[in-house]
Amino acid sequence: MADAKPEISFIGLGAMGFGMATNLVKRGYKVTGFDVWQPTLERFQAAEGSAATSPAESVKDKEYCVCMVATAQQAQAVLLEGENAAVPALPKGAALLLCSTVPCAYVQGLEKQLAELGRGDIRLVDSPVSGGAGRAADGTLSIMAGGSDEAVEKGRFLLQEMSDPKKLYIVKGGVGAGSNMKMCHQVLAANQILAASEGMGFASHLGLDPHFASQEILKSDAWAWMFENRLPRMLDPEFKPVASALSIIMKDTSIITSEARRSRFPTPMTSTAEQVYFSGLGRGYGPDDDSSLIRLYTEGKGKVGPVQGLAQSDPSKLALVVALLKGIYICSAAETIAFANRCNLDLDQVFDLCINAAGGSTMLQTIGPDIIKLCRGERLSTGPGESFGELARQLQEAVEEAQRLKAPVYLGSQAYNLTRLAQHLTPEASGDVSRAVVAKVWGL
Repeated sequence: MADAKPEISFIGLGAMGFGMATNLVKRGYKVTGFDVWQPTLERFQAAEGSAATSPAESVKDKEYCVCMVATAQQAQAVLLEGENAAVPALPKGAALLLCSTVPCAYVQGLEKQLAELGRGDIRLVDSPVSGGAGRAADGTLSIMAGGSDEAVEKGRFLLQEMSDPKKLYIVKGGVGAGSNMKMCHQVLAANQILAASEGMGFASHLGLDPHFASQEILKSDAWAWMFENRLPRMLDPEFKPVASALSIIMKDTSIITSEARRSRFPTPMTSTAEQVYFSGLGRGYGPDDDSSLIRLYTEGKGKVGPVQGLAQSDPSKLALVVALLKGIYICSAAETIAFANRCNLDLDQVFDLCINAAGGSTMLQTIGPDIIKLCRGERLSTGPGESFGELARQLQEAVEEAQRLKAPVYLGSQAYNLTRLAQHLTPEASGDVSRAVVAKVWGL
């Protein structure tokens, strides 16, 4: 296609969409964009893109359309139900790449609607993206694409133009599989964003210097990409700059928990995180950076009466914080991989995505392969290294110290309960078995 690049329609020029669309312009494509916000269209024209006044106008005579709106409701409006919607105007056999983060149920319903409307000719690719506005503009996103073989093949060159070559995942399972893979990754993201605030909030109640504690955590087995990424803003007195608002991750938790209920799958970790996010939203934190949720953990410090913990030295206090975070990360990793297994995803592919994206952590890297073994019915190994029993003991010490200090540890308490439930369900969990045995709570 180097000689005659096809014209592209791009619907949704928000923070991510604008970067994705201008990247295509820079790569020599003629891109016609549509957005409901006129100033954004003017910016796009200044970046040498073309502007349309409606979704229908943007797709007219375009064989390829990328839709990057914020929600399923917005997608339904611009594609089918709104004024001058795109689908009726798409040419026969056009490729439609839905890059928005939406529930699997929605995109599968869209495929059905297209068929019922006599537009089964449209090649629908379920292709949510991840990576932030910077990588969108560079064309180095992670993309999880599912659809028919014909649809994926037709849209492949466009997916390649927008993604890092090592982070384009063609997900087996048809339409809906891409959204499910993104959803499972966001289980890790949702838990680890909040875990960063919980860990640093606990450190504050313990009396640790935040700069010392955070640097030690980064060097420990409690490292996580989200912790390192959120840390500078968490340490800023005003939690600036706002890089990822609380309202954004709440969209993901809504998808995770609603899809989990639809498939009758338990998500105790993510459901706990979602409830804490609701508390932050109720305090007016929705537009603020999600790192600012540390306020939920520190607002009661000094207001709960006399408290006295057992840990006296900085190393012993730090060990409690590390134990808390490790317990959270292990349980969220188990929830993620078990949910991916329920969704019939390729677990090796899910693992590769997660360890190389925002859901990465030392704990996932270490125990993820063992959790996958459980999913496949293989026996867990025993031997050197921290056992599950040791993990549970350390997590219990952390939760008990938090109770003495009247410090909230929402995720840590849930993780502790899950470890104890695993020990009730699995007799070998009291021995030197792998920490991955906690995944048996999810029915593995």
